[in-house]
Order: sequence, then C-alpha cells, then structure tokens
Amino acid sequence: MSDKLAPYLNQIIHGDSLKILPKLPANSIDLVFADPPYNLQLKQDLWRPDNSEVDPVDDDWDQFDGFREYDEFTRNWLTQVRQVMKPNATIWVSGTYHNIFRVGAIMQNLGFWLLNTIAWMKYNAMPNFRGRRLKNDVEIIIWAKYSEHSRYRFNYNLMKRFNDFGEGKQLGSVWKINRVLANERIFGLNGEKLHSTQKPAELLKRVILASSMPDDIVLDPFSGTGTTAHMAHYLRRQFIALEQDKTYFDASVRRLANTNILAEDDELIQAVYIEKPPRIAFKKLLAAGYVQAGQTLYFDDPDTEAVITENAKLQMGDIIGTIHSLARDLKDVRSINGWKHWYYADDTGKRHRIDRLRYEYADNST
Repeated sequence: MSDKLAPYLNQIIHGDSLKILPKLPANSIDLVFADPPYNLQLKQDLWRPDNSEVDPVDDDWDQFDGFREYDEFTRNWLTQVRQVMKPNATIWVSGTYHNIFRVGAIMQNLGFWLLNTIAWMKYNAMPNFRGRRLKNDVEIIIWAKYSEHSRYRFNYNLMKRFNDFGEGKQLGSVWKINRVLANERIFGLNGEKLHSTQKPAELLKRVILASSMPDDIVLDPFSGTGTTAHMAHYLRRQFIALEQDKTYFDASVRRLANTNILAEDDELIQAVYIEKPPRIAFKKLLAAGYVQAGQTLYFDDPDTEAVITENAKLQMGDIIGTIHSLARDLKDVRSINGWKHWYYADDTGKRHRIDRLRYEYADNST
C-alpha cells in the first residue's frame, strides 16, 4: 500500500473532492461509486394534491449555471477519478434522466468502456403529483470499466442470489430496491431528512459485492451521508469517502462509528471465493512476484508457519511439500485444498488467504 494513500484509507474526509482527488496516488483504487449532483434545475415549487409542499432537490450543491458548467464539472471529476483507478477497476455512476446521458457521453469521451446500465426501480418512488408525466420510479446507474481492453472483476455467481425470480438465475439489469425507508433514513437535528438523495444500503451492497473482493479499496467522491463507506466497512472492504458539506460529513462519521462489520468467515464475505477459481499454479504467483522465496505463510489450524522455497514448495522444519500436501499432513486428512488454509501477511501485518492472490493474478493478467 502506498504511503501517500495511508492517510486517506478507511476515512470519511471533509473537503472538495476536486481538491482531494489529485492528492491520491495513481492506480490505487479498485472500485468507484459516484452519486454526483443531478443538475435538476427546478424552476418552481412542487405541491402535492393536498396542497402540502414537496421537499425537492434544491440544495446548493445541485446548482449549476447551465449545461456547459455542469459538463465541465463532470469532466473534471471523472478525469481525476480515472487517474486514481487501477487499470482493472470499475466505476458505477448513479443519476436521473436530468444528467445521466450527459455523464455517459463524457465517460465514453474520456475512455471509459460501458459495461451495463442498471435501472434501479424504486417500489416506493414519489408519485408525479401534477399528473403531467409518467412517475419517475427509475434511476439509472452506469457501470463501466477503465478502458475498452482492460480486465475487470465481476462476481457473477454471487450476484445470482439477488435475482427476483429465484437464486441460481443470472441477475439482470433491473434492480427493484426501495428508496430509503424511515428506519434507514438519516435525519437532521430538526427531525427532517438530512439528505435529499440518500441512497439505500441495499443498492451499495449489490454494487460492492458485484465488483470487488474483501479488502479492495472503494472510493466515493460524493459521499453524502456515508452509505458507501458504511456498506464497504460492513462488507470488509477498505474505503475512501469524500464529502464537502460539513453537516453531511458529521452525520456520516457518526453513522460509520455505529456500523458493524461482518466476520471474516461470514458466508457473504467468503462467497466471492466460491466463484470458480482461476486455474493458477502457485509457482506462477512466485514467478510473478505475488509471493517471494523465503516468505512466511501461516496455516490456520493447527496454528503453524512454513517458508516458501525457490521452487514454489513450502518448508516446515525438515518437511517440504506443496501447499496441498503439507496442508494434508497438518490436518491429517486424505485430501485438502491448500489454497483455503494458508495465509500471507500484508504490509500492515493483516493476514489473507493465499487464495486471494490467484484472483488478483487473474484480474491483472492481460
């Protein structure tokens, strides 16, 4: 991990993303979720049939002097985000019909390669009170990779469980998820909703699970009330969240402090490893520098250590074997998958299954 990244990692940061993003090291982010201003440009007040006023999106952060200014803003933040993305990273951008088509065109002009457009259908969307248009019950989310020829992560089998027609079937691009309900809504001191476009945790849950691995770094340049940081932390991903509004920032920091984190052996965390693993030999990881000769690996149970040899074997005292044969002897079983039982330590001392390395190798191969 870069020393330049460390001060920002697992933090919600108060400030303008256009000033903070240039400080992040290039090629450091695995996944981006962005919910930028929509540029709604409301011209008049909105009223319900009972003559009560609708609380619209009329915040200062959504005010732009026309399309040209909005396009310039969009081009600037997307350019800076692309600079910090790894070549195998993906980006998800949420918007409405007011802005998403302009955002998509700018993304293509900058070199992003669009993978899908997700139609987020809200069961409980606000009705069109005037009856002059169709009800706006869909927001569009663009999913794109870094460039046309870049590789990217997609946890295909894991996402099948979110299919409305039953698990085991391929997930489509229409996601039926309620907009934020009262039990999830972040309220201000006056008892009113704090953020006019707060995203539901379920939406971010799908985004993060679809396109990242545990400990990957997730960036949100428009953090709002911290839903991305909250869900990334819950799902054992690392994160960097940027928010310039002090009220939103304070609320999101409090929210994060009360966020639980799933256990490492939780089924939802380990589910990404149930995907058909890439057929990568351990010696390829050694040759590519993902592990080093002389490096220590750690066995889970019994708790013991072994050292990687120059020919991609493991040595424990006088005993030498493969990651599988040595694990079999330690467990005293007839056969075992060593990828699931040996761990390596990262620069911070945190341990990860070596199984993770072959996914990284496959993701970074061209």
